[in-house]
Amino acid sequence: MSALDPRIEPSWKKVLEAEFAQPYFLVLKQFLLEERSKYAVYPSGNRIFAAFDHTPFQQVKVVILGQDPYHGPGQAHGLCFSVPLGVAKPPSLQNIFKELQSDLGIMPPSHGNLEAWARRGVLLLNATLTVRAGQAGSHQNKGWERFTDKAIFKLSKEREGIVFMLWGNYARAKDALIDTSRHHILYAPHPSPLSASRGFFGCRHFSRANNWLEAKGSGAVDWRL
Repeated sequence: MSALDPRIEPSWKKVLEAEFAQPYFLVLKQFLLEERSKYAVYPSGNRIFAAFDHTPFQQVKVVILGQDPYHGPGQAHGLCFSVPLGVAKPPSLQNIFKELQSDLGIMPPSHGNLEAWARRGVLLLNATLTVRAGQAGSHQNKGWERFTDKAIFKLSKEREGIVFMLWGNYARAKDALIDTSRHHILYAPHPSPLSASRGFFGCRHFSRANNWLEAKGSGAVDWRL
């Protein structure tokens, strides 16, 4: 991310342009420069805005919200729950694939790269877009949440007919940003092994999202990878 001009997909840059000049964002950029001078930070700078880059503003059909990037080496590449090809699937992602198979009969892929979903209109957005290596939550409350909240708010206000999948209490709290007269919210526990058995398994969010989108004339998402 440039210190002066963040590189982000043009439609999102237009929508979020005012944020880049806000005092909180300038403080956030300075924080990231200092962090990178001392520690490994994930994902790499050119992947920070990958969720936006893969899914332009007008193409968003579904939003899946995560909290933090993965903090292990080679895992984070800018899309929530996703890992690059060749990287082992984390437990939460394995559970997502189990539910997808149960819901739609789609066999789990051999990899954990969700870029194909992103290209088909699924915004895979973490609330916090960076993390210090090995330290989950280390970049929370530094300004990223304000930025990503604005992205959610803009989608809610300027678009119609989006399905928001809110998994876990942290994501659920974002529902205050979403106009339910224009959009559809699906709630479930987080797919983490700690909570998946308490209602994530069996939530059928993939088929429910597609049914709602088709009823709105938007067309279903192809969840195959």
